[in-house]
Amino acid sequence: MTLTMYGIKNCDTVAKARKWLEDRGLAYAFHDYKALGVERPRLEAWVDELGWEVLLNRAGTTFRKLDDADKQDLDREKAISLMLANPSMIKRPVLDIGERRLVGFKPDLYAAAFA
Repeated sequence: MTLTMYGIKNCDTVAKARKWLEDRGLAYAFHDYKALGVERPRLEAWVDELGWEVLLNRAGTTFRKLDDADKQDLDREKAISLMLANPSMIKRPVLDIGERRLVGFKPDLYAAAFA
């Protein structure tokens, strides 16, 4: 199984998730979506699988700094557009484990996924 972690290099949560994988000898590729972006088809597939409500980080600074008009009337398309324009609005990390994706880092969920 090829693992790919999507996130931002200097994010503390991403660092914890990377350390968790490394401590268990799990090899993975890292995709920094702040530096490299995320392709629309990939983000749309994540939204279809997980829901835009799960992926859009409304607690982050980038979202909070948006104009009120951009924050209102959110739907699938508006959320995707916001995340493509501002990849730091995507919750992180997103860990692609092949058959599904894990969003955020909770050690117990990672442990269950690799049990």
